[in-house]
Amino acid sequence: MSKLRLRWGAGMLALPGRQTKSVFKNPFLYSRAALAIGTLVVGWILFSRWQENRDLDRHAKEVSLQKQQQQDRVALEQFGGQELAIQSFYASPGAIRRGESVQLCYGVANAKAVKLEPQPHPVWPSYSRCVDVTPAKSTTYTLTIADAAGHTRTQSLEVKVR
Repeated sequence: MSKLRLRWGAGMLALPGRQTKSVFKNPFLYSRAALAIGTLVVGWILFSRWQENRDLDRHAKEVSLQKQQQQDRVALEQFGGQELAIQSFYASPGAIRRGESVQLCYGVANAKAVKLEPQPHPVWPSYSRCVDVTPAKSTTYTLTIADAAGHTRTQSLEVKVR
């Protein structure tokens, strides 16, 4: 009986067909670790590129906004800025014969009211507007503009009739 016990006991300690493997010899461990590291590297690359693109887009928007603001400032200055101004006031042609018409053209900035004397037709604030007049004799026309605060500007020109 003691022999059976030893044999049976020895069989329990180590099976002849099965050997225990070390955890470090398992190929799945290394492949999973390599896959995890690869996933982290790819994830980091994608995140870095996304962040870089976002920063480039933000910078491009800032530059575009600055250019647009500069263009707006230039346009505002060309149209008289924030100052009440008569930008243009001229007659075309400057001299006519009796019975002919002439165009009086004006351009104003930041005006709320415009008055052209002597002139029977109504006028209003505009960056570029012309009215036809037919003076019987040489006439001096006066353009007067006013803003909301009551400030005024005046300019005159003479149309010669021969």
